Amino acid sequence: MPLTADRAKPAVPFGGIYRLIDFALSNLVNSGYLKIVVLTQYKSHSLDKHIAQTWRMSQLLGNYVAPVPAQQRVGKSWYQGSADAIYQSLNLIHDEKPDIVVVVGADNIFRMDFSQMVDAHIESGASLTVAGIRQPIELADQFGIIAADEKDPRRIGAFLEKPKNPVGLADSPNEVLASMGNYVMTADALVEAVTKDAADPESAHDMGGSIVPAFVNAGDAALYDMFENEVPGSTPRDRNYWRDVGTLDAFYESHTDLIATDPVFNLYNNEWPVFAGLSSLPPAKFVHADEGRTGSAIRSIVSGGVVVSGAEVVGSVLSPGTVLHSYAKITDSVIFDRVDVGRKAVIQNAILDKDVRVDPGATVGVDRERDLARGFTVTESGITVIPKGVHVQA
Repeated sequence: MPLTADRAKPAVPFGGIYRLIDFALSNLVNSGYLKIVVLTQYKSHSLDKHIAQTWRMSQLLGNYVAPVPAQQRVGKSWYQGSADAIYQSLNLIHDEKPDIVVVVGADNIFRMDFSQMVDAHIESGASLTVAGIRQPIELADQFGIIAADEKDPRRIGAFLEKPKNPVGLADSPNEVLASMGNYVMTADALVEAVTKDAADPESAHDMGGSIVPAFVNAGDAALYDMFENEVPGSTPRDRNYWRDVGTLDAFYESHTDLIATDPVFNLYNNEWPVFAGLSSLPPAKFVHADEGRTGSAIRSIVSGGVVVSGAEVVGSVLSPGTVLHSYAKITDSVIFDRVDVGRKAVIQNAILDKDVRVDPGATVGVDRERDLARGFTVTESGITVIPKGVHVQA
């Protein structure tokens, strides 16, 4: 919140022209997997519309990306968790009859070749394979942590939910292996597991909290270290990048990873592209070069349809259709679509949602107490967030 007040989190804009879900879908498509369903429930209209307009596959070849809303096919309840979402959608598996199912979270920023994980899953002989990413040990209490089996390092010996006293990896004591929320499962085992889980009234009906521990306890869960994944076109700096953008601060910080001269996450990898919808917007435009009134953008991402009219932009991401007027200053901020920033306005350390209008001379992110008094969200780290469509007065 407030970015999710009007939309499901996977539909939140990211990086100027993308939505969060575009990263997961692009990884699957680049991996060669072209029959994809997106299980949706709350506030899904924006997400459904984006998928319908952007992710059009070849009907001739039988490929698709299809949003599937909660349908109450097996009872009167909506989805009770990620495992229950799959259980209530088992008709999709029965119709397609796959041998293997890849289950992917829809709101993380990463690049991954899932075909390599599928190959590893088949080789392991396990019914379930969990993808793990190395994270600093001090962050272990934020994730589900995978501990390798002592006898077989390719198997999961324990799955610990947000442990307080974790043990580091054998080859890197200062790191742990965190679950990415990405799974590869043998289809029959998946069907059996979620069906059994649905009958357990004590279960949380969650993939990470319910299904994975069951397979681990049965000795039937393999792990896949993201460190082994080789994505074409990746650089040593952005290799194995993964961010869970579950908080406003994480969302903001992941944008800063995009704009460095040598980006921590490289949007310009043409060998493994992140797909976004085609746009008929005109190119970005920069105008005016007077003293103190030069249209400029440094260390920033500027999307199509943006007009920087005598404004100064530093360390920011500007989304399509944004207009910045003369003498305005935008610093270290993330600006969503169609934002209008008036003359001499100052925006810093902020996230502005779509269709925000900032009056001439107004400020955002300059005075924390004033921002709070105006009802804006301000994170502990000092990031001010303006909801969709708000009029910011001077």
